[in-house]
Amino acid sequence: MPNYDYAFQNFDSTKHVRASARERRISHKHAREIATMIKGLSIEKARDSLQEVVALKRAVPFRRYKNEVGHKSDTGVMSGRYPQKAAQEFIRLLDNLEANAEYKGMDLDRLKIISANTHRGAIVKRFTPRAQGRATPKNNVLTHLELVAREA
Repeated sequence: MPNYDYAFQNFDSTKHVRASARERRISHKHAREIATMIKGLSIEKARDSLQEVVALKRAVPFRRYKNEVGHKSDTGVMSGRYPQKAAQEFIRLLDNLEANAEYKGMDLDRLKIISANTHRGAIVKRFTPRAQGRATPKNNVLTHLELVAREA
């Protein structure tokens, strides 16, 4: 099993708490946009906004990967989508982060997400058989997620 490090530098175990999820089958582009959205929020606000994304009530603003992405009527959102699968993974990761903070004895109301990173993981290479002996590649790019929160 590989040994993963965190992208967040200058980690202080007395002030910070962190959680990670490795090799998840979600879109790395959706994960990046969600991470940008929840950075700077408290754990409760981040969870509420992600649950609204899952319920199709709030769109995630797409800032980088926005080619041919339709505009949404949400306030402050030009291009946006509702990445439900990635939002579910982030909700699970927020639960893990909250449990880690509770184990450390931190005040959950004062926690703020200061770092939300996503990275491409391994590529699962497969193929789909086609006509006349040909094949089409069917690759899945796995995604690594990392969250770091600090007591404010």
